Amino acid sequence: MGSPPTTTDRLDVWRDLIRDHFVALDIDADRRDRFRGSVRCTELGHLRVASVVSGPQGFRRTPGLVRRLPDDYLQVGLVASGAARVVQDGRDAVLGPGDFAVYETDRPFHWGMTDDWELLVFTWPRASIALDDTASRQLTARALTGRDGLGAIVGRMLRVLVAAPPELSAAGAVRLADEVAELVTTVAGEQVRPPAPTRAADDLLRRIDAHIAEHLADPDLGPTGIAAAHFVSTRHLHRLFAHRGGTVAQQIQRMRLERCRRELRDPRSTRSITEVSRHWGFTDLAAFSRAFRTAYGMSPSAWRAQGRDSP
Repeated sequence: MGSPPTTTDRLDVWRDLIRDHFVALDIDADRRDRFRGSVRCTELGHLRVASVVSGPQGFRRTPGLVRRLPDDYLQVGLVASGAARVVQDGRDAVLGPGDFAVYETDRPFHWGMTDDWELLVFTWPRASIALDDTASRQLTARALTGRDGLGAIVGRMLRVLVAAPPELSAAGAVRLADEVAELVTTVAGEQVRPPAPTRAADDLLRRIDAHIAEHLADPDLGPTGIAAAHFVSTRHLHRLFAHRGGTVAQQIQRMRLERCRRELRDPRSTRSITEVSRHWGFTDLAAFSRAFRTAYGMSPSAWRAQGRDSP
């Protein structure tokens, strides 16, 4: 990930490393005589992605540090290994491996890390987040599970960004940074208040499904364009699909697979399997074949042959 890790066995150097890569913090380490810590960072547009590894310690953003050394970021910490506790805005969340939490640096917070640990830290300028202060304060210090639901999808994505950050154009990196922020705040928002879908939301979802069906052949079909076509934010779009128990990408793939499945059984179709998959928006034949087998229990060629063998 990006540059090689910076490693130190000196606590004073560690404090400087943390301040330079994140914000100024008071740090209290349990094993001062055999301390060791490392930080790896890379940038994706305005999103900083980092892996931090060390032993038992506490990180405090005190009121004094907030006043003397102000920094205004929204951060997400994902526990890759070990255990952690995060405190902010009157809430106290305990996190295990795979869990993550949102916090902001313009107010005091505390992270307590036990045993040896790795924390993946994602940092956005607060000004880049499309939430007002009241809304964002409701998201902090909540344990967000990365083991099921939308949290599992977002958690996997965050880990991939650290392990193998994509090579993108400057514009692509900015778009990705914004999309990741939208997904993370959507997951956190579900912890605050999960309102039941309204009739208006149901109607909007039906229109969105119709839009997806109409544009399946477009390989660039995705959340940004769908949200723009319906005059909603991508965060709102992701929230609508989360209420339904899935994601935008899953719905697009499901509908594409169903169109491919129907055409492969249609005796009037003269297109090859590759042509069918491309016609319905798949750009990678191997990925299409894997997705088809997962969905229907057989390969596209076996499905087509079975249909032709039927009386």
